[in-house]
Amino acid sequence: MSMQNYLGKDTPKLGFGLMRLPTLPGGTDRDIDIELVKKMVDLFLERGYTYFDTAFMYHGGMSEEALRQAVVERYPRDRYTVTDKMPLWDIKGREDYENIFQTQLKRTGLEYFDYYFLHGIGEGSLETLDKTGGWDYMKELKERGLVKHIGFSFHSPAACLDKILAAHPEVELVQLQLNYVDWESESVQSRLCYETCQKYNVPITIMEPIRGGSLAAMHPDAQKILKDYAPDKTPAYWALRFCASLNRLIACLSGMSTLEQVEENTRVMKDMEPLSEADRAVLDQVVKKLDSLPTIPCTGCKYCTTNCPKEIPTPGIIHQLNEYTKYQNLTGAKRSYGMMTGRGGKASDCVGCKSCEEHCPQHLPITELLKKAADLFEG
Repeated sequence: MSMQNYLGKDTPKLGFGLMRLPTLPGGTDRDIDIELVKKMVDLFLERGYTYFDTAFMYHGGMSEEALRQAVVERYPRDRYTVTDKMPLWDIKGREDYENIFQTQLKRTGLEYFDYYFLHGIGEGSLETLDKTGGWDYMKELKERGLVKHIGFSFHSPAACLDKILAAHPEVELVQLQLNYVDWESESVQSRLCYETCQKYNVPITIMEPIRGGSLAAMHPDAQKILKDYAPDKTPAYWALRFCASLNRLIACLSGMSTLEQVEENTRVMKDMEPLSEADRAVLDQVVKKLDSLPTIPCTGCKYCTTNCPKEIPTPGIIHQLNEYTKYQNLTGAKRSYGMMTGRGGKASDCVGCKSCEEHCPQHLPITELLKKAADLFEG
């Protein structure tokens, strides 16, 4: 990691992402187990970490409330830093921005945010931001002393990121989706996005370093490569270490759901050393092994959706089947599947008309795959 000065250089490099908090048995995503979260927060802070990350819609708005109850009401303000994010859905002008921001202050019980992001911006968001004065509002928040530093979280290609950073020198940090599996991904473009931030000397926070938990629970053949190389290190250790080795890193976020995850992550991130060339070679072997696993050869052409009477998002469902094959992360796959099918079009809705199979260039047995997905992800 670079030793030069930059925003957040002295921040302990593990961040607590408040997106996947534990919930009460039988409860919904909004029913957070606050008493367990308090124990997780206590351990996190006790071990010297300080960075918390939340957003307006996490846990149906209850993540910000959980932050207030577990952190803000129990610790002095100088013990922690907080990032919150401005959603851009249904924003029409300054009044909408202000209403949401004031709601966030009330939910969290804070007087200011250390870092404040435009949430998940990309090519499709830029016109909205320009029309509604989003960039000006962010600068205004800083001028009013309501946020200390402004930035955005990002899930789009590197060319779009370059365009934004060139046009907006006021941006002080960017949150990237980054991990060693997605480093050379054509869709995620972790490396290219990271290099773009380096080009503009913009520090980063990292989301999905363990890929939603997938890199801690991946296929046994991939795990064996790591265990043979370093028997005393966990797969999560390697995922976090890869990210901790990067320059201008403020914090590497982990969406922790259990006290055990907090214990492990806070332990392995302590005194983390940069990766050696031998370490990187081993991680390359893991990626090659994951890529070699037998998966469903769906190209994502979407021909199968053309005449589907139930509007089932088949390519996305097949993608989750492939993700499960590689990473064995049923909880994460169910979560992604639920988000994808939350408004209808579940795998179990298939009526067996086989229109999808008639249109599939790969001649995939889609109806059988949908049955498998329903059994796996809807149980």
